[in-house]
Amino acid sequence: MYSQGLNGTGAEVYGARVTLGPMRPAHDNRYIGYYLAVSALWGIPYLFVSVAVKELSVPVIVFTRVAIGALILIPLAMRAGSLRVPRSSYKYIALYAIFEMFIPWTLISDGQRNVSSGLAGLLIATVPIWANLLAALAGDRSVRHPRQMIGIIIGFMGVVALVGVDSFMESHDLLAMLKILFSAFSYAFATFMATRHLTSISGVTVNGLAMALTAIVFAIPALNSLPSQMPSNQALFSLLALGLFCTALAFYLFFTLLRLIGAPRASTVTYPNTAIAIALGVILLSEPVTIGMVVGFPMVLLGSYLATSRSNRPLDISTGRK
Repeated sequence: MYSQGLNGTGAEVYGARVTLGPMRPAHDNRYIGYYLAVSALWGIPYLFVSVAVKELSVPVIVFTRVAIGALILIPLAMRAGSLRVPRSSYKYIALYAIFEMFIPWTLISDGQRNVSSGLAGLLIATVPIWANLLAALAGDRSVRHPRQMIGIIIGFMGVVALVGVDSFMESHDLLAMLKILFSAFSYAFATFMATRHLTSISGVTVNGLAMALTAIVFAIPALNSLPSQMPSNQALFSLLALGLFCTALAFYLFFTLLRLIGAPRASTVTYPNTAIAIALGVILLSEPVTIGMVVGFPMVLLGSYLATSRSNRPLDISTGRK
């Protein structure tokens, strides 16, 4: 998940401000490769979770993912000299870890036992809608613009179509869908909280430390729920890919993308993410495209687009992946 706000030569990423240095010109075509890579890496986690959760417990999946991410991001933060954090910030990093990783990665992994990877990706695409609703409740008048309010309304109509139609027709389990939908809200709340208390700390540092804390919490549950037999190569590859590619590498590439094109344009990766998640589920896992998805998909994406659009001011966008 990430929260982005463009302001001069810095950006707020995953709830924490990252000093980017001078922005590279938009005509630098290298950004296309980074954009496509991040879109793909944040569109495929749902596929890997669907494969891994058939043979591995949720604690094992979450622990492995965050442990790999922490082992890569923390050394990067050390190399950049940004690992030192004020003591007063640790409690907010812990809260960020709870709502950005602990809760959503647990609920998403568990929910995908009964929900297709494509639907999971689409439900997580509601993060911008929840984020703007939280901002409006907190008194941010910029999100009360008619365009943003229309976006929130359309987005929620899409959610109702998704959850209501699919649960009514028994295409997907209602409780599983609500778990993933709450995960989207949890992502939004994590960003909402972090942008108010962690703006002076590097995004790599915040996420690296949050992953380390999450790994500590999940270590014992993971040990207690190890599989009784060796998982298949597909499950092991999915587990490794979640941590290495969809977490550590995706974060690193996204920070590079920010330097190339800035936060507002980089944030739009959420739109191809969802399409990729649905396409991979249908093509590789033979998942069905339900009526709820057909009706809700365009409404959720349109609502997210309108809810995160801004006029005559820098963007401050919260949007989702995982």
